[in-house]
Amino acid sequence: MSDTQTLIENRPPSLAALFFERVAATPDREAYRYPAPGPDGSEEWRALTWSAAAERVEAIAAGLVDLGIRPEERVALASSTRLEWVLADLGILCAGAATTTVYPQTNAEESVFILGDSGSRLLIAENAEQLAKARGHRAELPGISHVVVIDPEGAEPTPDDPDGWILTLAELERRGAAKLAKDPQLIRKIVDGVTADQLATLIYTSGTTGRPKGVRLLQDSWSYMAKAIVATGLIGPDDILYLWLPLAHVFGKVLISGQIEAGHVTAVDGRVDKIIDNLPVVQPTYMAAVPRIFEKVYNGVAAKAREGGPAKYKIFQWAAEVAREYGKATQDNFRRTGKTSAPFALTAKHRVADTLVYSKLRDAFGGRMRACISGSAALAPEIGFFFSGAGVHILEGYGLTESSAASFVNPGESYRTGTVGKPLAGTEVRIADDGEVLLRGPGIMEGYHGMPEQTKEVLEDDGWLHTGDIGELSVDGFLRITDRKKDLIKTSGGKYISPAEVEGQFKAVCPYVSNILVLGGGRNFCSALISLDEEAIMKWAGENGLAGKTYAQVVADSATVGLIEGHVRELNEHLQRWEKIRQFRLLPRDLDIEHGELTPSLKLKRPVVEAEFARLIDDMYAGSREA
Repeated sequence: MSDTQTLIENRPPSLAALFFERVAATPDREAYRYPAPGPDGSEEWRALTWSAAAERVEAIAAGLVDLGIRPEERVALASSTRLEWVLADLGILCAGAATTTVYPQTNAEESVFILGDSGSRLLIAENAEQLAKARGHRAELPGISHVVVIDPEGAEPTPDDPDGWILTLAELERRGAAKLAKDPQLIRKIVDGVTADQLATLIYTSGTTGRPKGVRLLQDSWSYMAKAIVATGLIGPDDILYLWLPLAHVFGKVLISGQIEAGHVTAVDGRVDKIIDNLPVVQPTYMAAVPRIFEKVYNGVAAKAREGGPAKYKIFQWAAEVAREYGKATQDNFRRTGKTSAPFALTAKHRVADTLVYSKLRDAFGGRMRACISGSAALAPEIGFFFSGAGVHILEGYGLTESSAASFVNPGESYRTGTVGKPLAGTEVRIADDGEVLLRGPGIMEGYHGMPEQTKEVLEDDGWLHTGDIGELSVDGFLRITDRKKDLIKTSGGKYISPAEVEGQFKAVCPYVSNILVLGGGRNFCSALISLDEEAIMKWAGENGLAGKTYAQVVADSATVGLIEGHVRELNEHLQRWEKIRQFRLLPRDLDIEHGELTPSLKLKRPVVEAEFARLIDDMYAGSREA
C-alpha cells in the first residue's frame, strides 16, 4: 500500500475528530487570522491559535447540546464568510449535529424553505437582517427552537418573541463553558461517538430551475477530503490561505477541511470589496476563487494600462500576448521533458515583459502566491495562459456539491491550463458512452434530502454519480470538461455547439465583458446577450465623450455597441462558421444574484436570463434566415 493510500484509508471517522487531532499536534501554532477593530478604531488582523480555536469550538458545541441539539439534528448557519462561521460550523460538527448552510443573500422565502425542508432545529444568524427572515416567518418554522445571533446590534428580542428564543453567540458560548465546567470531557466523548456514516452537512444546490435540492454529505466525506487534498502535495503546514469564498458553498467549505489536515494558517474575510486591499497585507501563498474573479483582475489590469495612455496600453497588449505564448510553451515543454523552459527569443521577451507588467501583477497578489485554485465554473484558457505566463499559476479543479467539491485538481508544477487535472486519490472516474463524466468515491453524497426519486436519477446503486457534465480524459488521466450535458445546443442545421467554450473565448478577447450568454439552440445562427463590467466600461465612457451618462445610457450608445462589435468580430475569427456570433445585444444592466440570474457562486442561470430578456432574443432572430 502506498503512503498516499495509507494516509487516506487510515482517516478518522469525522472532521471533528480530525480537528482535535490537529489541536493536539500543534496547539500553539496560529490557525486563523481575522480582521477586527484596533484600539484606535482602525482595522487590524488578529490571530487565533489552534488551542484557542478549540476552546471556542467546544464552548459552542456544548452550548448547542445545552439547548437540546442531538446527533445528526440540523443547525442552520446563515452568515457571510468570517471567523465565526468557521467556529460555528466546527462547533456544530463537534456536537455531532449537521450544518445546514444558507447563503446570506438568499431571500426570505427561499431561506424559510431551506430551514423547513432541512428540518433544522436551530438557526445561527449573522445579524438582524438574517434574523428577520426567520422572525417574519416564525409560524412556518415551528421546528426552530432558538436563533443564535453573531452580531447582536439591532437583533434584540422583542415582546413578540418567545422567551429565550433569541440569544447571542457570546451567550451561547457562556452557556457552553458553564456546561463544560461540570463535564470537561463532554464534547470529546460526543466526538468519539460520531461515526463516518452520520450526516455532517446539508447544502442546498442553487439550481437553475425549481426549488433547490438538499445534498446530504456525511462525516466521512469531509475527513476524506481533508486527507485527499493534502495527499496532492499542493498545500502544507507553512502555507497561508486567504479565504473569502462563501462558506455556504461547498467550494469554500472544503478548504476548511484541507486546512485542518495541513495545519496551516487561514486568513478569513468574506468581504469581496476588501480582496485587493487584503492581499498585500495577508501575503497568502494560495487562494481559491471562481473564474469571474480572475476575469475581473485581468480586465482591471487592462483598464489601468489603458488609462495610462495609448503607449502604455500597447505595452500591456504586447506583454499579455507574450504571457500567453510563454504559458503555453512552458506547459508544453514540461509535458515533454519535465522542465519549465521556453525558446530563447521568447524567454528574452518574457524577461522584459516581467519587469514592465508581470512583477507588478504578482505584487498585487501579495508577492508570495504559489498558486491559485479555480473552480465552480470553467476558466477561459486564454485567461489561464495569461496568468500562467505572468507567474500567477491558476490550478483548475472540478467537483460538484454532490461530490463534496473537490474531485479533480491540477497537479502543481505539471498543471495544464484548459483541463481540471487528475482525480484525487480515492476518487474513480469514467466517461459514459454519451460523454458524461461519472464519479465514484468517499466524497460522493448520500443522496438528496427527502428526494429518493431525484437521487435515483443521478446516483446508481453501485455508487456512480452522474455529473451532468460532458468531458474527455487524456491518456495520462487529465480531464477536460467541455460543457454541461444539458447546456450543449444544436442549431437548426444540426451542428452541436458548446456555449461555454465560445463564452470563454470572448472573455479573453473583450476586457469589458462581465457576462455573456451564447444562444442558438434550434436556431439557424448563434447570437449572444452581453452585459458589461460597469467599472471598466464607465472608465472607457469617460475617455470617449460619454462622461456624465448612466451605465444604461452608455451601453445603449452606438459608440459602445461599435466597441463591443469589434471584439465580437475578433472572436469570430477564431470560430467555426456555425459557431460565429451573428447578432448580439448589450443588456441594460449587469446580471446579478438579486435578480436570480446568477447563483451565489456566480454561475449563469441560463433559463432565467433567457426568460428575462426574451424580447431582446426575439428581436435578434426576427425575420432570420439561414446565413
